[in-house]
Amino acid sequence: MLALIGRAALFAGLWWALAEGAARDWGVGLVSVVLAVATSAWLWPPTTTRLSPSGLLRFLVFFLWQSVRGGVLVARLALHPRLRLRPEVRRFRLRLPPGAGRVLLADTLSLLPGTVSAGFGEDDLRLHVLDRDLVVEADLRAAEAVVAGLLGLELERPEVTGA
Repeated sequence: MLALIGRAALFAGLWWALAEGAARDWGVGLVSVVLAVATSAWLWPPTTTRLSPSGLLRFLVFFLWQSVRGGVLVARLALHPRLRLRPEVRRFRLRLPPGAGRVLLADTLSLLPGTVSAGFGEDDLRLHVLDRDLVVEADLRAAEAVVAGLLGLELERPEVTGA
């Protein structure tokens, strides 16, 4: 119920901003807010997942640092006199459970310079990289850990192979 109240407040605030605070427009605004809340609840049902404030801070710092780092690397590649880009699509086994965490990870990686998420497999993410040396598994694991911390999710333990 709190999630729906929060969404109603968010959509009402958005309507107020769009209507420039005009009281005469709240007849249509009320109907719009109710429809927006109902649609959002249908498309994105409220869950018990709560964002961690410290996880959010770590996510923001991680994202800003990776954006700057990736931007510098991509600029260096693009401005290099002998452009040596070696794009490829790589598969990474995911340790995040299926659901919102995997989607947020894919969206986050797509926003970072030099990478675009290309889809999910059963337990993996296909990631298009501008240059195969730009993204290594350690970068993906760091992003995965930050997303898990933000959403309060547990990462699956990696499978042990060999005897």
